[in-house]
Amino acid sequence: MVKGFLSLRNVEYIVKNVSTDLEGRAELLAMGFDSTPVVVIGDHQLPGFDAEAIDHALASLE
Repeated sequence: MVKGFLSLRNVEYIVKNVSTDLEGRAELLAMGFDSTPVVVIGDHQLPGFDAEAIDHALASLE
């Protein structure tokens, strides 16, 4: 859902599969999260899928 949402907005993104990427899993835990998705946009760390929060974070980059 997050990937599709970002694609519709022509936003490039990086996917980290925390099931197979140990470094990605360590990053997730270091941010204080233990489940996905977590979207990182600039200084914003957004757990789950929240379209409004993602749009707000993207707008703050402009």
